[in-house]
Amino acid sequence: MTATPAPDHAQRPTFSVEPNVTPLIDVLLVLLIIFMAAVPAKRKAMVGQLPPADPRQGAQAAGIVLEVGPGGRYGLNRRPLAAERLGAELAAVYAGRPDKTIIVKGEGTARYQEVMTAVDIARGAGVRVVGFDTRRP
Repeated sequence: MTATPAPDHAQRPTFSVEPNVTPLIDVLLVLLIIFMAAVPAKRKAMVGQLPPADPRQGAQAAGIVLEVGPGGRYGLNRRPLAAERLGAELAAVYAGRPDKTIIVKGEGTARYQEVMTAVDIARGAGVRVVGFDTRRP
């Protein structure tokens, strides 16, 4: 009877205990590219314009002035206007106008949210350029 040789341990495959991070890096790079492409698409800007510094030039270029008071009081070119009629009135005014510019003048006691609500209503009515009158009376 012949003896069989003992199996050689040098021929067995060895396993590495180091993790393979290449697939992880690939996934992270793909996510980075997706987020870099998605962020500029989510940016929104609102175009604003201040009135001219010269009062005579402002009188000549005066358009439509939306006055915002406290408690939801509005005025359109010094004419009082109910809050529920603001959107319809602005849409009617801007329907036939090629110049879609408005100047918003908030009273000192009006809250910021009330002014921004008026700006949102005006933009919904077709206004493209919003100017803010920051002069104190």
